[in-house]
Amino acid sequence: MKLIDLTHTFDKTMPVFPGDPDSKLEHTALLEKDGYNDSLLTTLMHVGTHMDAPLHMIKDGKTMDQMPVESFFGKGVLIDARGQSKIEATLLKDVQISEGSIVLLYTGYGEKYRTKDYFENNPQVTEEFAQEMVKRKVKIVGMDILGPDEPPFPTHKILLGKEILIIENLVNLNKLLHIPSFEIIVLPMNLQADAAPVRVVARIV
Repeated sequence: MKLIDLTHTFDKTMPVFPGDPDSKLEHTALLEKDGYNDSLLTTLMHVGTHMDAPLHMIKDGKTMDQMPVESFFGKGVLIDARGQSKIEATLLKDVQISEGSIVLLYTGYGEKYRTKDYFENNPQVTEEFAQEMVKRKVKIVGMDILGPDEPPFPTHKILLGKEILIIENLVNLNKLLHIPSFEIIVLPMNLQADAAPVRVVARIV
């Protein structure tokens, strides 16, 4: 069994969306001084590799802790969207996506994560692509960009309105190119909130 980690490491220099408060990861106790180590994490939910729950965009939508555990496991499907300014439904031509799959969009932006370029000229996931995800009854759409769309967030709302979860800020999707079969495991913190940090792993089968 081979596992590939698709998660950015969360550290004290995490990039945040321009205008958002900085995340903080700081020591509150030190082994040499206090006899143990402890740390304090202060962050918005939508930082680093994280998952959006329906409540993020949908009135009275489910919080992360209300989503069934079965939502977080599924057959993986990688869509190579490198070089695309718009991620269109035409990219799905001849792609086999079974019900309950987890679809990952590889744009190449994950390699830019700690640079200013990461926040500029992001590809946009079209409403037509999102509608096709609804039609095919996938569980999750994940991507190596900061989000699928811009205000007023129509793509977010299409997906989350049907309880299709969204993973943002993935990394290492290039390692899944040319791998014919893999599963995705997504483990979010069990938070009563609109989103949660996640550890995302691909299991090669």
